[in-house]
Amino acid sequence: MAGKTDAEVIIGGKVLTLCGYESEEYLQKVASYINNKMAEYNKVDSFRRQPVDMQNILLQLNIADDYFKARKQISSLEEELENKEKELYELKHQLVAAQIKLESTEKSLRNVNKELNDSEKKVIRLETELKENKSK
Repeated sequence: MAGKTDAEVIIGGKVLTLCGYESEEYLQKVASYINNKMAEYNKVDSFRRQPVDMQNILLQLNIADDYFKARKQISSLEEELENKEKELYELKHQLVAAQIKLESTEKSLRNVNKELNDSEKKVIRLETELKENKSK
């Protein structure tokens, strides 16, 4: 397990020290996300008119909404991935079956060609015998 990381970040104009087992870059990224959400909402007049505790609740609700939407998207993508993996497995199975059928067909073709070649040799031999018998 990685050691604990302390990182000084700025959130809402205040310097805070965050502690965690994640990298400092990650902790800075989290702080940046929160600052971006705060900046986004501070552009809205109706938000700025709310009491600070209500602003905090609205921000928390928005962040929770983002979280649940991300989880839903992950779940959807995992399901899509699972379906694609099943489809890929089925396609590989069909490919193997087609390769086996191709090999069988090629073997049959070689046998038919051999029979044809043997038959052509037999026809030539019989024609030769017939010519020899006529010339006698």
